Order: sequence, then structure tokens, then C-alpha cells
Amino acid sequence: MIHRAPLSRKLSAIAESATLKVDAKAKALKSEGKPVISYAAGEPDFATPQFIVDAAAEALHDPANYRYTPAAGLPVLREAIAAKTLRDSGLEVPPAHVIVTNGGKQAVYQAFQAVVNPGDEVLLPAPYWTTYPEAIALADGIPVEVFAGADQDYKVTVEQLEAARTDKTTVLVFVSPSNPTGSVYTPEETKAIGQWALEHGIWVISDEIYQNLVYEGARAASIVEAVPELAGQTILVNGVAKTYAMTGWRVGWMVGPADAIKVAGNLQSHLSSNVNNIAQRAALAALTGPQTEAEQMRLAFDRRRKLIVAELAKIPGVTVPNPLGAFYVYPDVRGLLGRSWRGTQVDTTLELADLILDEAEVAVVPGEAFGPSGYLRLSYALGDDQLLEGVQRLQQLFG
Repeated sequence: MIHRAPLSRKLSAIAESATLKVDAKAKALKSEGKPVISYAAGEPDFATPQFIVDAAAEALHDPANYRYTPAAGLPVLREAIAAKTLRDSGLEVPPAHVIVTNGGKQAVYQAFQAVVNPGDEVLLPAPYWTTYPEAIALADGIPVEVFAGADQDYKVTVEQLEAARTDKTTVLVFVSPSNPTGSVYTPEETKAIGQWALEHGIWVISDEIYQNLVYEGARAASIVEAVPELAGQTILVNGVAKTYAMTGWRVGWMVGPADAIKVAGNLQSHLSSNVNNIAQRAALAALTGPQTEAEQMRLAFDRRRKLIVAELAKIPGVTVPNPLGAFYVYPDVRGLLGRSWRGTQVDTTLELADLILDEAEVAVVPGEAFGPSGYLRLSYALGDDQLLEGVQRLQQLFG
């Protein structure tokens, strides 16, 4: 018998996205007619604003969009991204320092590929987005988790980062506002971390995709605005998905120094070439058009944020830090563990999430997807009525 050669060991070690897995399970149960309410996916429930859709429809009639375009993105869109980067991140960059990617996820992947070498250690503040450790591993790097709990509002300190740094540390992941916690670093905290990274020559990959979704007067200061000298060793990752309800359009970008953008651009030229031109035209409209509807969505998220925080706080054993950004709440539910609920012993949040889905028909993502057990992520980017009903089911289950 002839034995087939094995599959890639690297890819075989990569886990499926936990958030997408939970969301897919919830959708499958819904399709069976079960009244499942899902807090799993980080996806706005709003329609993409009509003027953006209209721009895409108009682009369909331009034959220039039927052809290959520059792999790094349409020049006019790269100009608009550079303008947004100056406006919201305080960094002036030429369009040549921008690459348009297939969603923020591709930008994250290429950023790690650009600056991580085999064996490099990447400091990864936890709780973290589930894709980061896998993307680091695909670049042959080693993720080093630095955990900050609810008592720190899930924000790491310079002291913690310094304690984790070794002579193999080359990259820091910085995310504010945070997925999964919604935490926002203050400008002072951001500056301290940026100065520390600058002092030690550490690359920073800063995911800013939620930077426009902030509340209570908070501002997500960009790390390159806080420490301008850091721009030569920072890659910014962003996209239109969250602010403009465009998750399915798949348009993100990365911004960085010329040498990092050059190597990432070479990779993209072989990996995917240009992003869909129609989607790029839609993204251009989003960035350059009226921001009224984006602001209306932000206000709706703010209303939902207040509601879900207040209602979750009514559950005994649940601690809910107040998130100031994104559209997630990350309650500390360790007070619910080590107990039996409806005849089922629950010791981890993996088990807790299964119990919640089985008993309350509510889908949440367990903390194990983002770091240590003991926490749950709930996205409040869903309709107001469903949001309240889902939390009320949890109140009944654990009341």
C-alpha cells in the first residue's frame, strides 16, 4: 500500500476560529427552528448605509473594475485611508505606506508575516482576539500571553510587559478598544506602553478597527499619536467592517513604514492580488461620504452597552467591568463556576457556555477562546429586543 504524504503540520496545528464556530452552531440551531439568541459574532446587525451600497452598484457599471488593479489597492482608496489615518490616528503617511487587504484579518496575518521571524516572541496582552495566537504561529513566532483581569479593566501595564520581555521579544500586540473586552487604554497608558516599546526597539502591531466606536467621552488614542517616534516600528491594522456595518464586504488595510509595507505588499501580490474592486469602491464611499449613519449606529451601540451591562450586573456571581469601546462586554463569571446548575456540574467557562446554550438557548463565547477560563464574551451588536431577552434568560438560569 502506498502511503500518502502528511498534511502540513503547521496548518494542522491551527484551531478553527472559536467565535465563528460558536456563531455557526447558533445559526444551525436557529435553522432547526430553535429560538436561539446569539451574542457570539462581532457583527453589527445594521444594514450597510445605502449610499455605500449605491456606490458599489455604480461601480458595477464601470469596466475598469472588471480588470486587475494594483495589488496594494486602488490609489484613490489608499489616499482616503491615508487621510483617515491622519484624522483618527494622528499619523501622516503617504498612500504608498498603505495596503488594502481582504478584511482586517488578512492585514493582521500579513503584519505578523512581515515582522516575525522563527522563534521570535510576541507579547500578547490577554484577553486577546482569538485569531492573534494562530496568526503568530503561522509566522513561526511564539505568543507570550500577558494577562490582565477584570480588576485591571483588562489592561496590561508596562511593568507586566517588562516582566514578560526577554531577549527574544520582538513584537507587541496592542489593541484599543479591545476585542474581546471593550476596554480602552487612556492616552497616558497608551503613551507609557509606546515609550516602553520604543526604548526596547520592539515592533508594535496596533489593531485599530474599533477606534471610532467609543463611549462616555472616551477617545482611543493611537499609539503612534501618543508616541510619534514609534511610527517607524509600528503597523496599524484597520478596516471598514465594524464602523460601517460592512463585515461581509471584506475590506481592511495595514499602514506602516516603507520597508514593512514593501515585504507585506510582495506577499499580497502572490497571496491574493487586489481586493475586489467593487468592495474597494464601497469602502471609498464609506470613508469619504457622510458619517451620519455611522454615528447613529454608534449611538445605538452605546444604548445597548448600557442596557447589557446593567442587566448582567443583576446576576449574582457576575462582575461586569464597564466597557468604553467596541461592542463587547466581558463579564467575570468565576462566581458561577465550581457549582451545579440544573443538575450539571460546571467548572470551566467552556462547560458554562455549553450549559447556557443547552438550557437557555443563548450563545456566548467562553473565555478559553481569548485566554484564561472564567470569563464570557457577549457582543451587543444585535437587536435591542433580542439583547434584553437573552440576558433575561441568563438571569432566570442563574437567579
